[in-house]
This record gives sequence, C-alpha cells and structure tokens, in this order.
Amino acid sequence: MFDTPAGRLRIVALAEAVSWVGLLIGMFFKYATDLGEFGVKVFGPIHGAVFVAYIVVVAFTAREQRWNRWTTVWALVSSIPPLATIVFERWALRTGKLDPVRVRQLG
Repeated sequence: MFDTPAGRLRIVALAEAVSWVGLLIGMFFKYATDLGEFGVKVFGPIHGAVFVAYIVVVAFTAREQRWNRWTTVWALVSSIPPLATIVFERWALRTGKLDPVRVRQLG
C-alpha cells in the first residue's frame, strides 16, 4: 500500500484523522471532566508527528501526481479540520487528482 502515492496518502490521511479524533477525545476529558490530561499527553505528540508526516506525504504526492497549486493547497488545508483529510483523499481519488497507478518519473 505504501508503494504508490495514493496508498501513502490514504494511510497517512487516515492516521491523521484518527489521531485528530484521539486528541479531541483527550481534550474533552481534560477540559470537560476531572479525569486529567492523560489523553492529551498521549495523543498530542502522536497527532503532531502524524500531522508532519501528512504534510510531507502531500508535498511528495503533489509533485509525483503533478497537482496544480489549488489541489495542493486544499490537501494542506484539509489537515486542519478533523477528518477532512479523509474527505480530501476520497475527493482526490474520485476526481482523478490521485491516480492509484500513475507515478511520475522523477529525475
């Protein structure tokens, strides 16, 4: 699954969305209950690392798939709202912006 741009983006987009949900749940328990900040301490660094991985994968995918500027911007912006990376990935597949078999030869 990691051998194509589509596979890499799919995995990292899903991981980014799941880590977002984990962080949101951790924040709920931290601020809405008296259960402490364990969830934020666990999911904060995880989400941060996966967020950075998503940005890196988007940069490589944009180059490999020859995305225009707006597609790349939307991919990056989708990392901000929770679960939007999954929506972007599905849209990119559906519209042909993310071809699961097309890989540009670099160099």
